[in-house]
Amino acid sequence: QVQLVESGGGSVQAGGSLRLSCAASGIIRSINTMAWYRQAPGKQRELVAAITSGGSANYTDSLKGRFTISRDNAKKTVYLQMSSLKPEDTAVYYCNAAVVLIFGTLNAWGQGTLVTVSS
Repeated sequence: QVQLVESGGGSVQAGGSLRLSCAASGIIRSINTMAWYRQAPGKQRELVAAITSGGSANYTDSLKGRFTISRDNAKKTVYLQMSSLKPEDTAVYYCNAAVVLIFGTLNAWGQGTLVTVSS
C-alpha cells in the first residue's frame, strides 16, 4: 500500500510563509513526477507546481516567485516553500506522485493539508 502523507499546513497571516512536506511510503520502486495541487472553497483543483525526479520544476505562472518546489529522492519527499502568502492562497493543498511499483504504476494522492491565510 502506497501512502502520501502531507504536513506543514496551518494558519498564517498575509505576507507570512509556510513549508509543506509530503512523504511517500510503501513498496515503491521509484517516483517520477511529484506535484502539489490546491483546491480553494468552491473552486476546482489546480496545479501549483511539479518537479521531475531529475529536479526540473514548473509552476503555475501566477505563483512563480512566491512558491518553490523541491524534493529529496532518498527520502521520497517533496516540499513546497510558500512565501508572501495572500488570502487567495487559502486552500487545501494536495500532494501527487507518479509512483512506479514493482508491477505497474500508481497516480497517488495525499489526503490534503489545509492552508489558511488571513488578511
